[in-house]
Amino acid sequence: MVVPLAPGGSVDIVARMVAARLAVEFGQQFVVDNRTGAGGTIGAAIVARAAPDGYTVIVMSSGYSASAALYKLPYDSIRDIAPIAMIAAGPMLLAVHPSVKATRLKEFIELARAKPGSLNYGSGGTGSSTHLATELFQQMARTNMTHIPYKGIGAAITDLLSGQIQVYFAPGPAVFPHVATDRLRIIAVTGEQRAPALQDLPAIGELVPGYSATFWYGMGAPTGTPKEIVSRLNQALARILKQANVQERLRADGLEPAHSTPEALARLIARDIAMWSKVVKVGNIKVD
Repeated sequence: MVVPLAPGGSVDIVARMVAARLAVEFGQQFVVDNRTGAGGTIGAAIVARAAPDGYTVIVMSSGYSASAALYKLPYDSIRDIAPIAMIAAGPMLLAVHPSVKATRLKEFIELARAKPGSLNYGSGGTGSSTHLATELFQQMARTNMTHIPYKGIGAAITDLLSGQIQVYFAPGPAVFPHVATDRLRIIAVTGEQRAPALQDLPAIGELVPGYSATFWYGMGAPTGTPKEIVSRLNQALARILKQANVQERLRADGLEPAHSTPEALARLIARDIAMWSKVVKVGNIKVD
């Protein structure tokens, strides 16, 4: 099971939870293999080139579509990896260091507008979904924060906790443990509407109409993997996502189980590629 991002991030957390339960379903170990680099494209390329025999899968996130909008890839994001199923989805969280003098979304936007460049925001790397979600916010809310890219979510969270950066649009699993200990503050969720499990938090779309950036998790396999294997994995994921302890764990991180057909995941990937391509063009975002 290839995870194309660093250990300790939200994709890694979800992948390891799923891997342990798939091992029970199939009676054999699912080995999580973190293959990081280039915004997740190195790991995705490994899967795209792998034998389509059912023994290699990828746990990907919305960053998979973001990379397709930014990089010239050695694989085709639509044709070379076959979707298996969605796993979970949820908004990102606008997390800030306690030193930020804003406790409400309106105050935060006013602060970011009043002092252009004074707030540093982190991301999991240039072109990552966390970067593009923040850039979309900047374009729509007319703010000017300074981007500090990291090689993965874990490193960004470390600097957010220390105050080296002040802002991070983060997936729930990466920040919730630190919110509970008052080391971080959550101001809003990155949706048009409030999240079911986080009703006390405003949605950015309430003040910035039309803004929405969902962080999703899904599984894929090399194109050509037999349909019966894709179907077995899809059905196993459906059973896993019905387990009460899995649902409880996901919702504790602000996520909802989101099992889907392979076709529905394919449509989501295509939609997100189109959306992020527009953000990249407007923001003139480039990678080295």
